[in-house]
This record gives sequence, C-alpha cells and structure tokens, in this order.
Amino acid sequence: MTLQVAVVTDDPGWHGKRLHEAFMARGVTCLFSSLTHARIEMDQQIQVVLPGFESGLPDAVFVRGIPGGTLQQVVFHLNVLHILQALGVRVYNDGRAIERSVDKGLTTARLSQKGIPTPATWVCAERPMAEAITERETACGHQLICKPLFGSQGKGIVLVKNRADLPDADAIHHVWYLQRFIEQSDDLACDWRVFVISGVAVAAMRRSTSGWLANVAQGGICHAAVPEGELKHLAEQAVACVDMDYAGVDLMRDALGNWWVIEINSVPAWRGLQRVTSVNIASVLADDLLMKCRHSQACEALQ
Repeated sequence: MTLQVAVVTDDPGWHGKRLHEAFMARGVTCLFSSLTHARIEMDQQIQVVLPGFESGLPDAVFVRGIPGGTLQQVVFHLNVLHILQALGVRVYNDGRAIERSVDKGLTTARLSQKGIPTPATWVCAERPMAEAITERETACGHQLICKPLFGSQGKGIVLVKNRADLPDADAIHHVWYLQRFIEQSDDLACDWRVFVISGVAVAAMRRSTSGWLANVAQGGICHAAVPEGELKHLAEQAVACVDMDYAGVDLMRDALGNWWVIEINSVPAWRGLQRVTSVNIASVLADDLLMKCRHSQACEALQ
C-alpha cells in the first residue's frame, strides 16, 4: 500500500516543491494541505478532516508552516496537529515540538535549564520594566536585541543601545523579549545555521553581513560550513533539549571565541543553506520521516 504524506502549508513555494519531488521519487503520494481549512469533528468519535484527505487521513503530516492569526486560531491549528498525532498520524514536527520552540522565551528557558550557553535574556510585559533592564545593561556597556516572541527571518528585530530604541508595545505585541547582544571581533557580523535531522547535524552554513543582522532574508550572505566540533555538539544538544524531529539552530561566536545558541527553529527554511551544501536536505528529511512512519506502523502491527 502506497504511503500518503500531507505537507501542511498555505504557501508551498520552493520548499514545498523540493519536498514534493523527494517524496514522489520514493513512491510516496504527497499532497499539500492547509491547517487553515482543516476542521475537527466530534460526534461520538473524534476526527480531523484535512483538505485533500476528505476520504481518510494521511499516514504522515510534514509541518512546513503554521498559519498566524489570533491566539484562538493558533491554538486551533496546533490542536489539529495534536489530534492527528493522537489518531495515529505521524506528525513531523509535532505540535508539542512547535510549542516548545515557537515561543522564544520558552526556548531560551529550556536551553538555560539544560546548561546550554545562550545569551542573558529578560522577558517582561511592562515597558517601565523593559526600560529599567535596558538602562542597567547599557550602564554596564552592553547592547541588547529586542525580538518578537513569535517571529522568523529576522523580522521585527531591533538593536537597543538605549531606552529610546525600545519598540512600542504594539510592535512587539506588548511583550519585550530582550537578549544581550553578542559582541564579535570584527566589523563583519556573522552567525551559523546548523540543520539537525533526527538528532544529527547534517549541514551547516555561516551567514555574514556588513550590518549587525545576518539573516538570509535580511540580506545575509551564505558561506559553506562544516558541522563539526563544538558547533555540531551544541546544535545537537539544543535540538535534543526541545525534542524535535528536525530543526534549524542559529549560533554565534563572540569576540573571545565562545559559542552561543541563539534560536531553534521548528519550521526552518533551507533554501540558502541548500546553495552551499552538497547534502540534499529535502531528501534526508523525506527519508527520515518515512523511516519513522514505517517504524510506527511496524510497532502497531506487533501489538
């Protein structure tokens, strides 16, 4: 029986095409579906209806995108994933993994609890408190980064040198996530993205820029890198502490040579990384999901 995989996204784009090609090359039926247009039905028994799979659920769901929206909408989208998992569908990454990483504050807390080096961070919901933190840090010679709790691709990130640089409450949804800025040894800001699949760092790149924010979406330039040594070790440790099938880990190195884990992305893009690595990332992702899906089916058959 042919396996069926739903790639959930509202915008398949380049990544969707790569995944579709990888699954189809392996004889797997692959369709795009949307959490926005899914529904949950509860009448004596519970079921989820996914667009394109009205006659039956897929064997696996590859989460390529979680739609934004109100708190209620986001909770609904995650609940769809939770219920699919409970119904025996292999969800990759599952709802719990996404919840652990989509909130930067919770991710940082988990990293800190596990002793993984991550910059000093403060999260608060009152501007006077954010201003007091800023004044204390800048008085000690530190700059800060203010990020949206929910965000990606470097959008909405602000460099804070004094209290006047703090964004307005509406711009960051009334929660200030402040992180100590990592000082580097030259004028070329850079960070590293490590792609981890099933606990193993399979590819990496260094991103550089003449500014202070090196995200590819913000104009950063990609350079080939080898996932080895402390870079590999920390990336794998970071993903293990949030228990994800796959992730993109962002790291930086300070002027003294110390490594810091900055973020963990549960729905990472890899277009820039693919340009500088020989690893076919979509193929490795497809192989890993199919292996886990078949393993789950084999375990069920033995029960």
